[in-house]
Amino acid sequence: MSLLPDTARRVDTLVTTAQATGRAPSLLLGVVRDGALAHLCGAGEHPRPDADLQYRLGSITKTMTAVLIMAERDAGRLDLADRLEQHLPGSPVGELTLRQLLGHASGLHREPDGPWWERTAGHDLDTLLAGLTPAKIAYPPHHAYHYSNLAYGLLGAVLERTRGTGWATLLRERILDPLAMTRTTYHPEEPYARGYVVHPWHDTVREEPRTDTGAMAPAGQLWSTATDLARWASFLADPVPGVLAPATVTEMCNPVALKDLDSWTGGHGLGVELYRQGDRVYAGHGGSMPGYVAHLMVHRPTRTGVIAFANSYGLRGTTLRGLSRTVLTDVLEAEPTPVAPWVPATAPPRPESAELTGRWWWMGIEYEVRATGEELLAGPVGSAELRFTREGPDRWRGHSGEQHGEILTVLRDPDGRPRALDIGTFVFTRTPEEAP
Repeated sequence: MSLLPDTARRVDTLVTTAQATGRAPSLLLGVVRDGALAHLCGAGEHPRPDADLQYRLGSITKTMTAVLIMAERDAGRLDLADRLEQHLPGSPVGELTLRQLLGHASGLHREPDGPWWERTAGHDLDTLLAGLTPAKIAYPPHHAYHYSNLAYGLLGAVLERTRGTGWATLLRERILDPLAMTRTTYHPEEPYARGYVVHPWHDTVREEPRTDTGAMAPAGQLWSTATDLARWASFLADPVPGVLAPATVTEMCNPVALKDLDSWTGGHGLGVELYRQGDRVYAGHGGSMPGYVAHLMVHRPTRTGVIAFANSYGLRGTTLRGLSRTVLTDVLEAEPTPVAPWVPATAPPRPESAELTGRWWWMGIEYEVRATGEELLAGPVGSAELRFTREGPDRWRGHSGEQHGEILTVLRDPDGRPRALDIGTFVFTRTPEEAP
């Protein structure tokens, strides 16, 4: 579904203004809705941007590395509580856990030792690991949020040692091929935008090197297009189970560390950056490499997102993240998600669900239970939003809100009729007068 004309014009104005004031040789931004590009706007002529032009992703690569780690966890080949030394024996930072590395809560330094890895030819894995010392840990885990590129180089090493396969091969097999991301590559493939640094005083540009970052590739190596990155944004908003379970992607979007303890406007999950905008939370990641910036940001409840690229190292007077946040917020405000129409159920609920429906009471407060499909919906009257799924006779498990993971047990009278619902020791009765 395309954007409404007024919304599209607003987005186009924001993009062209950002390109002009930011002095980017080219800038490309796409709005993603319901799994497809709903709008694409390019500005600049160096080169002229289009949906098939590659730009460098930088740290957006980390979201894919994180998905690979989570897939290994789901397959039982590792655990997020594993210490690094369990997969990289003898590591001088081996006490750190995979969860801490994923969420930038390990206290690990930002960069590996040596020249700036993003702008120089990368080393192999053995060289990266040999350069580690205990001094690379700046402070204890969970002391504070501290972004670490090095952490993702080490996570790539864990993948390689766990599977006996290189990170790039795993990425192609587990993510890029299943999602038909055919123009997302390790090295640039024509057509691609050259990356530049813009001189601050006379508007000339200097082309930047396009390095193979070696063992640090899991932190920022990839190249992609608007079409392909839109597919990745769609996946993060509405996961494909064959790549990663939707519940696992939701887990990745739970905060591990907050970036700003004073205002709580940003944080980091398991490989995913989180941004609070009013009552909404966006998930995604930014990226930069010499000569390039990129951003991806999605609002998962509405399956709406923004992807953006520029081929200069930063934008004067603004940021690509700020532009992406503004565009996404404007689209959501201008075009709210249509309310789905109510439709009648096609069949009555199962007996084990139907007998639990109706009104229940707890501490003088009236609740209701409704049946829909395979679930029970429960909550205060008029807002039955807590969801339970049957696990066995008289046993249901919550999987939303405050009852997530809790057990609902049906208590019966001598005649076998439900007399109460025990939800995590809170007992709900059919009338307010009944004793628990």
